[in-house]
Amino acid sequence: MRIETELMRGAGPVAVLKLLERGEMYGYELVEALARRSEGLLAMGQSTLYPMLYNLESKKLIGSRWSDGEGRPRKYYRITEKGKRALADATREWQSMAKAMGNLGVLFGAEAAIGGA
Repeated sequence: MRIETELMRGAGPVAVLKLLERGEMYGYELVEALARRSEGLLAMGQSTLYPMLYNLESKKLIGSRWSDGEGRPRKYYRITEKGKRALADATREWQSMAKAMGNLGVLFGAEAAIGGA
């Protein structure tokens, strides 16, 4: 299943912030984690992910550092305090949206809608 572009624009940054809430990751790790943890639904290539990361970084929602470790240098991303607050806000919004869609019968079937209609 392919997600519409507009929905992906909203879901992608929130998903990235949620992954980074668990700890630092570099770009390819994020690509793999998004695909794996969303069962492919939020899979995106590096050409989609990196502009999103730059945007999140410009808004100070994430920070980055270059590693000097083994192999080639990698840029690691982490969530900032501002990013944690934005993630909390976005989480509440997504929960409200999920509840509303559930009430309409979109998420859990028509029988779950309030009043059955």
